[in-house]
Amino acid sequence: MPPTAPSLPRRVARILRTSLFAQVLCALVLGIVIGKLWPGFAADLKPLGDGFTRLIKTIISPLVFCVVVVGIAKAGDLKAFGRIGLKALIWFEVASTAALIIGLVAANVVQPGSGMHVDPSTLSTKAVDAKTGGAALPSTTEFAVNALPTSFIGAFAENSLLQVLILACLVGAALLHLGHTKVPKVLPAVEQAQEIIFVIVGFVMRLAPIAVFGAMAVLIGQYGLGVIKTYGELIILCYAAAALFVALLAVALRIVTGLSLWKFLRYIREEMLLALGTASTESVMPRVMQKLRGAGARDDAVGLVLPTGYSFNLDGASLYLSIGTLFIAQAVGVDLSLSQQITVVLVLMLTSKGMAGIPGSAFLALSATASSLGAIPAGAVALLLGVDRIMDSMRVVTNLLGNCVAVFAVSRWEGALDVEHAKKVLDGSAAAAAAAAESEASVPEPSVRVAQ
Repeated sequence: MPPTAPSLPRRVARILRTSLFAQVLCALVLGIVIGKLWPGFAADLKPLGDGFTRLIKTIISPLVFCVVVVGIAKAGDLKAFGRIGLKALIWFEVASTAALIIGLVAANVVQPGSGMHVDPSTLSTKAVDAKTGGAALPSTTEFAVNALPTSFIGAFAENSLLQVLILACLVGAALLHLGHTKVPKVLPAVEQAQEIIFVIVGFVMRLAPIAVFGAMAVLIGQYGLGVIKTYGELIILCYAAAALFVALLAVALRIVTGLSLWKFLRYIREEMLLALGTASTESVMPRVMQKLRGAGARDDAVGLVLPTGYSFNLDGASLYLSIGTLFIAQAVGVDLSLSQQITVVLVLMLTSKGMAGIPGSAFLALSATASSLGAIPAGAVALLLGVDRIMDSMRVVTNLLGNCVAVFAVSRWEGALDVEHAKKVLDGSAAAAAAAAESEASVPEPSVRVAQ
């Protein structure tokens, strides 16, 4: 007798057991329910999300180091690596500037803050200081100097991606200079360390649903759903502007590489949902690096462009900062002239760089922009405190997609992308998927495979 099809409950149970996407989605919904019904209990779940993020951050620096060193050594061309870096920076600047301009145009057309008539004298900077810890964004000179490591171990201990990147480039260049005959055991050792790190990634990712559950419960429990009503127009505007920017990214990706952004979204749906749930792009960086390598992007391009983008290509943050600046100006009744808005773009082009990893960086950038204009009260930045966490999802998705598109575009520009293989992987070809899985370091992840 032919085998009978499994019953619906068994199929659902199998999907929940084998699909990370399904597990994270269920955790997301459950977190919302718990946060809404028991906000006090939800606040106690914060360590779940924080613990997962800590585990991921632990392996990001060594992973980036290994991928970049191996990429340079195997590519065998340090000049090509330098070209990749230069082209990446050009792409980052164009993309982030486009995001800033889109945000300004959207805020001018919709004017989400008009009609609020907020009295600046009633606003205090204490809440913003508490959010930022009284810190300040580094100047351009400080940022450039801080990117240089003071010690080899210190770069890893401080989890400074730019410093780790510089060290990795130096080590990779040294390997090329010495040649495999003088140091035959170094490169295999780095490759083996990379394999170990990818296995650790697989282990940690099994905790992803628990992290998403805790992070979402805390969000809803702390802020509730009422903030959406209060700032509804601003929230809708930010997400609509982000959708427009993502659509432009899709067009750019199609023109430059011939690839479909929507198919790529399907390909990284697990990582995207996890990033949304934890409100962190760092939580998915190791897995996204694996997926990009599996989709045909060369190791050196992935290893350099993606980590650098985490500091230089914050497209979602750029959108939010430009809209937020005009929102607080409109809310307190300040009409910014065209020249002042151009100043906003120029200032944000600088302050939006290197924001990653700095607590309250968005408020620091907004405060710096308000101070440079001299027309917006510093306390007005506090108007965005209640809605900032709701904007994390928009920023995370836009930042992540912007950096992934940058990897594909720069790889294609440099001839470091296997376009035909990428199309097969994104189309769901079984053979290509198997090859992609093999390139992802053969990580044993039985509990996070996508159910077909």
